[in-house]
Amino acid sequence: MLKIFLNVSKEEQRQRFLARIDEPAKNWKFSPADAKNRLLWDRYMEAYEDCFSHTSTPWAPWYVVPADQKPYCRLLVALLIYQSLAKMKLEYPAVGKERRAELLNIRKLLEVE
Repeated sequence: MLKIFLNVSKEEQRQRFLARIDEPAKNWKFSPADAKNRLLWDRYMEAYEDCFSHTSTPWAPWYVVPADQKPYCRLLVALLIYQSLAKMKLEYPAVGKERRAELLNIRKLLEVE
């Protein structure tokens, strides 16, 4: 399991909220509840810390990714996913002799069409 928290700073959040208000195309992204909940920033940070410390395990750690700069954030997330998949050493399933023979017979039928 891969648990990723995108950590946006308080100032970056403020800037994004302002952009959502100022740019009509982004108005749909903003809710008055966003501003109201922002007043509870410190309490949210404490709750996140509590969550991370109680739910991070060696087999399913939390990765807190700085998210103020979207391109770097996306790169880090992609790297985490890549590294996790690489550790799994995934392989295509093996095809047995019977299945291989069946496929070759089907191939012969398709050749004559």
